[in-house]
Amino acid sequence: MTQIGQGSPSHTIALPAVKKSVTLAWSALTDVGHRREVNEDSLVTQSPVFAVADGMGGHSAGDVASKAVVTRLAELGSDSDTTAEAINRALAHAVDDMKAGEGVTDLGTGTTVTGVAVAIVSDVPQFIAYNIGDSRVYQLSSGVLEQVTVDHSVVQELVDAGRITREEADVHPHGNVITRAVGFHEPPVPDYRVLPLTAGLRILVCSDGLTKELTAYGIRHFLLSNPKAEDAVAALVNAALENGGRDNVTAIVLDVLSVDDIDGIDVDGVDVDAADAAAGA
Repeated sequence: MTQIGQGSPSHTIALPAVKKSVTLAWSALTDVGHRREVNEDSLVTQSPVFAVADGMGGHSAGDVASKAVVTRLAELGSDSDTTAEAINRALAHAVDDMKAGEGVTDLGTGTTVTGVAVAIVSDVPQFIAYNIGDSRVYQLSSGVLEQVTVDHSVVQELVDAGRITREEADVHPHGNVITRAVGFHEPPVPDYRVLPLTAGLRILVCSDGLTKELTAYGIRHFLLSNPKAEDAVAALVNAALENGGRDNVTAIVLDVLSVDDIDGIDVDGVDVDAADAAAGA
């Protein structure tokens, strides 16, 4: 298990190109669970990038894969925004890192990854949500919980084809079989979705160790009943452990506290008011 970054009760990202600032709060927690010997989940909370990776491929190989992904994503950390292209490059570098990692077998190693990042899309601050595999992103807005990502899994394909129901998918024997991963000698191909970045929005990023143990109703309940991110993430992980904890459990809760105008900043990030004052001095 690798954790990069700490929680924050308030962190402001300046986006001078669009004369905006975004203030976020977040907290993260991971647990090995009750049945696993090793925690192969890893996570990064390095603003503007937030992600969970659930490693697979053997006792040590899963650690190698999830660590490689979050380490490369952490390199995108800054006080500004990022892009989907930068995330793609980070994941490609992570695959190269996996090939040189200890514990990798001839079959390779891999990991799921999912998360959100602050970006500027169509000249507006947005979240870009991304995923490969069956770790998930949810958003809670005005009391409504929505699963943002779509699982890359055999059971999701069966649901999409109308062959099984969502309820049947939750107990399907092939529930752990994914159809896309970062690694296993394949190029990483994430799906992306743009989310409006608005004050009051709450994001949950989690591994399937959480969603195996909690229904959407339960997730919504804990997110709504715990206003602080650190309390919400603790309640979610503890509930997953109490419900069985059959896998590693990892979650990030991310809150948008405010989206504000930056007065006096031009598109090059120059403080116009300060420059005008200096010119008149």
